[in-house]
Amino acid sequence: MKKIIPILILALISIYLFTGSSKLSQQKISEDTLYFEGEKHFKNIKQLTFGGENAEAYFSFDGKKLSFQSTRDSRECDQIYRMNIDGSDQTLISNGKGRTTCAYYMPDNKHILFASTHLVSDLCPPKPDFRNGYVWALYDSYDIFIADESGNIVKQLTNEKGYDAEATISPLGDRIVFTSTRNGDIDLYSMNLDGTDVKQLTDELGYDGGAFYSYDGKKIIYRRTRFENEEVKEKYKNLLAQGLIKPALLDIYIMDADGSNKTQITHNSSANFAPFFFPDGKRILFCSNIDDPQGRNFDIYAINIDGTGLEKITNCPEFDGFPMFSPDGKKFVFCSNRNDRIKGETNVFICDWVD
Repeated sequence: MKKIIPILILALISIYLFTGSSKLSQQKISEDTLYFEGEKHFKNIKQLTFGGENAEAYFSFDGKKLSFQSTRDSRECDQIYRMNIDGSDQTLISNGKGRTTCAYYMPDNKHILFASTHLVSDLCPPKPDFRNGYVWALYDSYDIFIADESGNIVKQLTNEKGYDAEATISPLGDRIVFTSTRNGDIDLYSMNLDGTDVKQLTDELGYDGGAFYSYDGKKIIYRRTRFENEEVKEKYKNLLAQGLIKPALLDIYIMDADGSNKTQITHNSSANFAPFFFPDGKRILFCSNIDDPQGRNFDIYAINIDGTGLEKITNCPEFDGFPMFSPDGKKFVFCSNRNDRIKGETNVFICDWVD
């Protein structure tokens, strides 16, 4: 899903068995151990989860809670959870069946939007075949649902054939943007909060996804496949026919909320994803492996929407990603491999933002 991957981007993080517990989640961590040199925008950083794979933590509209996805409790793939912004009251929201991704609070702060494969099978869908190289799977069994905070699914928003996921909501509380393969390619769509009035926003060949609205609801930021030549295009089509995509080259784009005025922001030979707007709408955050020649380490960056003023925000030697500001712009949440007890663990962190 806000987006990322979502199911897709989570493939960038190795899956580890969950080793945390409610007792571990209360353990004291020295704040100094959570910083890296140069992370001047972070203050009062706190670790909220402890162990396993935790990602895509997004604020509720009132800024008091977070939705997130996690592989824990001996499960083999992600389920949806919620917690307070101090890390307390971590509660399962999805039904524990299938694979889930891309959770986002509804404007009432009492319901959560997410994608799930549980209608097709109680089991986790099979992992992609890496004989094609490093690829992500686009499970066509994903549909988008709304559940209450007790875990009761109250509405199914999509039922088209194909992958429907990566849904986030405008801060205005009026529209949902999501990714779908319903037309045979991977494009962005928007719809009302009840699933009506679906509109296609992108229509060029390539993967368009991981979208978020600006604070004023007028713009959408997203990631898009970049094709270097016709051969790469053909490989993309062949993989897509198998429900797969290779994420080696992704750039960040911006467009109006109606799909017009599409503009490319990043221009580098890297994988750029998880974009999110600054409250002023003039800059964005995003995650990239631009500074790692091996393409393995991802950090969070800031950039102006005209593509100038690139600034590196995080300096962890491993993964940092999925950045998001709170509704008032004072808090900052992200996911990272920092302070991992087992190499590759991904946890949720929150801090005050210093600009």
